[in-house]
Amino acid sequence: MDLSTNYLGLNLKNPLVPSASPLSKKMDTAKQLEDAGASALIMYSLFEEEIEQDEKIFDVFQNQHIGHGEASSYLPSDQTESCHLDDYLIHLDDLKRSLDIPIIASLNATTAAGWIDHALELEQSGADALELNVYHIPANIEETSHEVENRYLQILTDLKQQINIPITMKLSSQFSSPGNMVKRLQDAGADGVALFNRFYQPSISLDSLEINSELHLSTSAESLLAMRWIAILYGRVSLSLAATSGVHDYQDAMRLLLAGADVIHLASALLKNGPNYLSEVLTGMQQWMEENEYLSVEQLKGSVSQQHIANPTHYERANYMNMLENYRN
Repeated sequence: MDLSTNYLGLNLKNPLVPSASPLSKKMDTAKQLEDAGASALIMYSLFEEEIEQDEKIFDVFQNQHIGHGEASSYLPSDQTESCHLDDYLIHLDDLKRSLDIPIIASLNATTAAGWIDHALELEQSGADALELNVYHIPANIEETSHEVENRYLQILTDLKQQINIPITMKLSSQFSSPGNMVKRLQDAGADGVALFNRFYQPSISLDSLEINSELHLSTSAESLLAMRWIAILYGRVSLSLAATSGVHDYQDAMRLLLAGADVIHLASALLKNGPNYLSEVLTGMQQWMEENEYLSVEQLKGSVSQQHIANPTHYERANYMNMLENYRN
């Protein structure tokens, strides 16, 4: 049975790729993921805000007035100061040296210079590909949908002129036309897209009336959104399609592959069940393929996409109408 797939021009032994999460921060956990069958690894995201905060703290130490001359020996130097960027690049290098699978860096920047500068550093440190975690919340109600879309396109265009490794865009579902957005990203040079990024939602404490930041892991139901759009996009675009958010078992993974996904990203399921759970998902996929007489992932990929089913409208309005009718009955 051939489980191999191609993602961003990388030949992977199977479609299961742990996505950006704290699991990639420790070497022993990363090795457990590889031993469990992970075909590649997406690192936790590098955030420009953290790098800027490090620089501000360093600047205060370097420039504040010191009352006693001997106290200057306690100030950090350019050679000894540790920061998020240094730690990330060192860990990336360590992962590349210790693992045999491709390592994909994840970048979340806020400025044009930040995207370019840090992407170059990640490429130079050996990343096999780069995932752009744009994560933009258009809270300014004067910002138009055209401006939001152009933000993504401009970041991609700028980076394609600077780096040579493959670039994939992690998108949210909150575009008025996700399919057209993916097509425009492809035309701008994207090598792949990951559908869909989860925007974590703030909550309000009823006791203190303050804003709380709460982390809620995904559920299998969330994978259906990515399944629909991957099924619609399959055969209409040529870039790599990654399914992310809501993959918790082999059934979720198989549905997404049948819809047309090239790879399946996992995070919540691994955070909940541990790195070795990936092998359980992989075993379930193999058993299902054997029972249904599939010889390879390529054979089944996209076989239940919109272009390959008898009634393509099931991925559109007809499915909505059917569910309402069945519920009433």
